[in-house]
Amino acid sequence: MVGQVALANMVTYTVPYAVIEIKEYLDSDGKSAYGNWFNRLDARSAAKVATAIDRIGRGLLSNVEPVGGGVSERKIDDGPGYRIYFGSETDGRITKVVILLCGGTKKRQDADIAQAKQLWKDYKFRKRRGEK
Repeated sequence: MVGQVALANMVTYTVPYAVIEIKEYLDSDGKSAYGNWFNRLDARSAAKVATAIDRIGRGLLSNVEPVGGGVSERKIDDGPGYRIYFGSETDGRITKVVILLCGGTKKRQDADIAQAKQLWKDYKFRKRRGEK
């Protein structure tokens, strides 16, 4: 079979279609801990973080781990070890909503996780009360 490729035992995977919507959490004063952190990054680091957010939006979660309290951490293996913290929920259809809570580095990881958990708790509380 020179010049030919035999296709044997081909397997096809079907992934259910879902839309992932990325939103930034705003506190009751309209401020974003994630946005404040992101805006302080240099251009190279901001590009790395934006790429990680894009990957989350496409459902590529290989560097994501739960950290408790409904919060997940996306690790970025670059520079000081950037981290993105977010919560996620389904809106009752096929849309998954990811709420960006805050960001940080490996050095401040424990404090950033505590902040993210508090922001997620506040988000859920305000959502139950019907706030936008």
